[in-house]
Amino acid sequence: MDLQVVLPDEAPDMDPGRPAALARAAEELGYETVFLPDHVLPPGPYGEVFGGVYEPLITLAHIAAVTERIRLGTSVLIVPLRDPFVLAKQVATLDRLSRHRLTLGVGVGWNTREFAELGADFAARGKRTDETLELLDTLFTTGRGPDGGHFEPRPEGRIPVVVGGNSTAALRRAARLGDVWQSAGLSPADFENRVVRLNELAGGREIRASARMEWTGGRDDLDRAVADAHAYAGAGASAVAVHFGAESGYAERMAEFAERMTSSPPGL
Repeated sequence: MDLQVVLPDEAPDMDPGRPAALARAAEELGYETVFLPDHVLPPGPYGEVFGGVYEPLITLAHIAAVTERIRLGTSVLIVPLRDPFVLAKQVATLDRLSRHRLTLGVGVGWNTREFAELGADFAARGKRTDETLELLDTLFTTGRGPDGGHFEPRPEGRIPVVVGGNSTAALRRAARLGDVWQSAGLSPADFENRVVRLNELAGGREIRASARMEWTGGRDDLDRAVADAHAYAGAGASAVAVHFGAESGYAERMAEFAERMTSSPPGL
């Protein structure tokens, strides 16, 4: 099971160099991927509910320049709030600049007020997300737009797509268009049930499952978090992505969690 990190991006006063510094620390600790969240114009202040102060794709480009091995991802990009052609250009460019380290995590969004703020159609968000993913695949594989326009840079290989969300619609999207499904906040038991459903929907198509969780500190909570991470693996997770709470002390909690995962194998 891969260990992954959801970087903090909820505090407007966070130093702009902090995400890259934490990504370098995660790389040194052996984490496999760093993720960034996304909200463009949330109806409430950035904080516990809404992350994405620094735009994730631009921030990941900065991180790519100061790291070497760790994968770079979004968890998750709200696809229907973005122009699909510009998004394709950004994604392909970031993948090329990072030497094919990008993982594109996508979601449909959930906040009606944010969609209204941007003039986006909330009811059509699922359809628009599917159409965007299909367009990206066409542009990346053929290099041509719907009316014959030329697209570059074309990725050298497939950019992995992570579909986030716990709904049946998210599972269907992952089974049809994704490479990985990522849950959010499910218990290990509920996660296992959703993995069973995911495999049914995939109909034999290979699709991996991953879990997103949180540990914000505390010895007793660390024992529980480590046990949960191992339980996710036992339930079928190929990766666990952890958010470590507030930006202050983030690197220390990343290191403590990684050390405990290494020293506490499943069943102990």
